[in-house]
Amino acid sequence: MRNLGLVVEYNPFHHGHSVHLKASKQKIRPDVTIAVMSGSFLQRGEPALTDKWTRAEMALAQGIDLVVELPYSYAVQKAEIFAEGAVALLSKLGVTDVCFGSESGEISPFHSTLQWMKKHEFHMSKAISSHLKEGKSYPRSFSDAASEIEDTPPEIDLSRPNNILGYHYVKAAEQYAITSHTIMREGAGYHDKEPASSSIASATALRMKLQEGAPISSLSAFTPAATVQLLTEYKQRFGLLHSWNDYYPFFQYKLFTSSASSLKEIYECEEGLENRLLRFRTAGSFDEFLEKMKTKRYTRTRLQRLMTHVLTGASKEEMINLAASPPESIRVLGMNRRGRSYLNKIKKDLDIPLVTRGAEQTTRSDNLSVKAADIHSLPLPSNKRIYEYQQKIKLE
Repeated sequence: MRNLGLVVEYNPFHHGHSVHLKASKQKIRPDVTIAVMSGSFLQRGEPALTDKWTRAEMALAQGIDLVVELPYSYAVQKAEIFAEGAVALLSKLGVTDVCFGSESGEISPFHSTLQWMKKHEFHMSKAISSHLKEGKSYPRSFSDAASEIEDTPPEIDLSRPNNILGYHYVKAAEQYAITSHTIMREGAGYHDKEPASSSIASATALRMKLQEGAPISSLSAFTPAATVQLLTEYKQRFGLLHSWNDYYPFFQYKLFTSSASSLKEIYECEEGLENRLLRFRTAGSFDEFLEKMKTKRYTRTRLQRLMTHVLTGASKEEMINLAASPPESIRVLGMNRRGRSYLNKIKKDLDIPLVTRGAEQTTRSDNLSVKAADIHSLPLPSNKRIYEYQQKIKLE
């Protein structure tokens, strides 16, 4: 039996995701396809456009069989922890093959880079830590550390977001005896702000269109019809699609009611960042605040992740402990008949709890993910909010 695992955000699901999903299935010919998906807040420290249940519906509509949540403690993290947590969760679910997108579409360079990294593991670990302390992003620290070694450089450009994630997927997959595959990305890159073609645009570009006031219908050329329908229904029901601007007043409230010493306990608040947070808390908007906070040392992504942790109150102690621990539970967001059949077949052999209702909270990790989901709902009209305990699994 071959079970395909994908690590996704689908914020929102677009044609590029369709290409990757179709090509992955053609390559693996899986019996079941499982997606582990970031929950309410994403890897780059951004709120998801909709709740995670709606994004799970997008995935099911396009042929994913089972969608499970990547816990907050892995999801809002640097590439290494994000990838390792996701693959560990897929391993718990019996995944045999994992497939990710890359610029080259060839898996062998990732394996050779992994062997190169093992050879220079001590130096790389030390050098990466040093560069991170200088305020560099994780991909930049990774790349700079590799360039300092007097040896044939790794085959993969480790300064590119997809490559650094791919490298860590391959590293984690090897640990769990999962076979890695990669599919060549078509068109738009991860951060591209403009559509790459008449039908392919990055999720970043699509979110920017929406934030600039474009109607949801303008996404029709770049997304499946189900994505447009689900986004439209969500906005009609709740009056918005989530962005950081919706959370800025709540974030400001946290800053006005926190001391420097309490902020210092928040995850990723290092090197005096608590003082900068307090210094600029009167900024009139999210964009103004970020602009004042940003320096060469502090990138937008790093600051957004820190802001997310401030918003959710995620402490260094709980995040470090949870990130260093194996998955504590499997939280199901949605499934079709094939996904349900597969879960019924394996659930007796699972060694961690299977959470199939929003109301169930069984672990420290669950508590944090549930809290993040409830905070994600705060900008919605109070009489229309659906809290985590009220949610039901999406069925296709």
